[in-house]
Amino acid sequence: MHDDLMAKAGAWLAEDPDPETRDELAKLIEAGDVAELSDRFGGTLQFGTAGLRGELGAGPMRMNRSVVIRAAAGLAAYLKKNGRTGGLVVIGYDARHKSADFARDTAAVMTGAGLRAAVLPRPLPTPVLAFAIRHLGAVAGVEVTASHNPPRDNGYKVYLGDGSQIVPPADAEIAAEIDAIASLHDVPRPEAGWETLDDAVLDAYLARTDAVLAPGSPRTARTVYTALHGVGKDVLLAAFARAGFPEPVLVAEQAEPDPDFPTVAFPNPEEPGAMDLAFAQARRTGPDLVIANDPDADRCAVAVRDGEDWRMLRGDEVGALLGAHLVRRGATGVFAESIVSSSLLGRVAEKAGLPYEETLTGFKWIARVDGLRYGYEEALGYCVDPEGVRDKDGITAALLVTELASQLKEEGRTLLDLLDDLAVEHGLHATDQLSVRVQDLSLIAGAMRRLREQPPARLAGLAVVRAEDLSQGTDRLPPTDGLRYALEGARVIVRPSGTEPKLKCYLEVVVPVPDHAALPAARAHATELLDALKRDLSAAAGI
Repeated sequence: MHDDLMAKAGAWLAEDPDPETRDELAKLIEAGDVAELSDRFGGTLQFGTAGLRGELGAGPMRMNRSVVIRAAAGLAAYLKKNGRTGGLVVIGYDARHKSADFARDTAAVMTGAGLRAAVLPRPLPTPVLAFAIRHLGAVAGVEVTASHNPPRDNGYKVYLGDGSQIVPPADAEIAAEIDAIASLHDVPRPEAGWETLDDAVLDAYLARTDAVLAPGSPRTARTVYTALHGVGKDVLLAAFARAGFPEPVLVAEQAEPDPDFPTVAFPNPEEPGAMDLAFAQARRTGPDLVIANDPDADRCAVAVRDGEDWRMLRGDEVGALLGAHLVRRGATGVFAESIVSSSLLGRVAEKAGLPYEETLTGFKWIARVDGLRYGYEEALGYCVDPEGVRDKDGITAALLVTELASQLKEEGRTLLDLLDDLAVEHGLHATDQLSVRVQDLSLIAGAMRRLREQPPARLAGLAVVRAEDLSQGTDRLPPTDGLRYALEGARVIVRPSGTEPKLKCYLEVVVPVPDHAALPAARAHATELLDALKRDLSAAAGI
């Protein structure tokens, strides 16, 4: 076993094109660090529907240039097999460690495989890449990003020519092509021959951002903005300036790209503490809204003044607000969301007489809904211009929510007032999440098995009226590893995260609200129910 491991590591070392990871691996081999080498060579990073994502470092279980070159070669082989020889592949990247190297390697591999490659001019938001694919008529796109993961991670996201992320069976077919690559020496990587795009694509993206706003709508809401050390600032400021909104006040400490994300434990606006500096800035400057993008700016977080302080709105709250705003503006087309998001959007669409669809988790599914006008997911992702960007877009979402806040401001109202109205009209839809991060992935499999073998009959004192194992698929949904429970006045979904070592449980309760005076009591009741659901679900899953 030891000799086999050393042989694998030695063979990898001989092929590694990156001096940094070569040096790192040589030291591990020299030190005979069997535990660390076993961790890095115990398998390969699996290419799935999120592409690749993992910790940076040497070896097949890490993100590095060798792994990326193989992924790019597999994608190129898949494209050629599917009649896309000579087609254009657009490549974007964020400001994380190694992102520019991974983008350059991808361009070289595509060029060497006889495809045309074009790289965005500098680190830019993921939605700009998603836009560029459709705008340039590309056959595929690659975004090098780990989105809101910790600083030590990077990732590789693949889109096909329709501008949306890959779904089965494309992911498995690309993975098979990656596995078929025997040696990196078999992958041609010329030194040049690809195009580095100028700002024309970015200008075309920005020109489209205006289209999400209603002509002549109020543009008065004042914002505090944080890019969370990511790549969103310049594009968002340009979009806000074009739209004629007041210039956002920046959270200076987090405004510029920094791959070490020094001011946050996790660069995700949903994580505790990530918004602290933005809230401090809001207390000093008193804006109407706080807006945050995650590091690759495909997500948008919104915070509002609530009483004496600031609070983040849940993704489900923003999702419903944007839906209601589009209805009021006379939008037509399909409203869609994933099954883990609040059912309130469905009520809003139904009342407006608009078609509504539920999809599996992820924008790779939401973006594929026929006739989509608006789609969102509870994890702060909103697609408000599906013709331009078939993915979540934190820049256009920020514009739309600021337009809504401006309109309400003219009426002497706030986003919270509109949420109250929606609760009275459709019932209070309160959501929460129970998220368990693990070191040992077998704990997640164990919890799912326990729930499948012994499904709960009651949760939070409410009868489970229907239990569905989503791995079997339903008449509306393809199979996925998840469980869904319908309760009297509540809903629970349990699934392993697709991008992190987490078990995620999505909870929703719906409490009828006769009038505005009844809202405080309804909220208190909803909180009690959600707490009880969390407690009972933890016990049932053994977590």
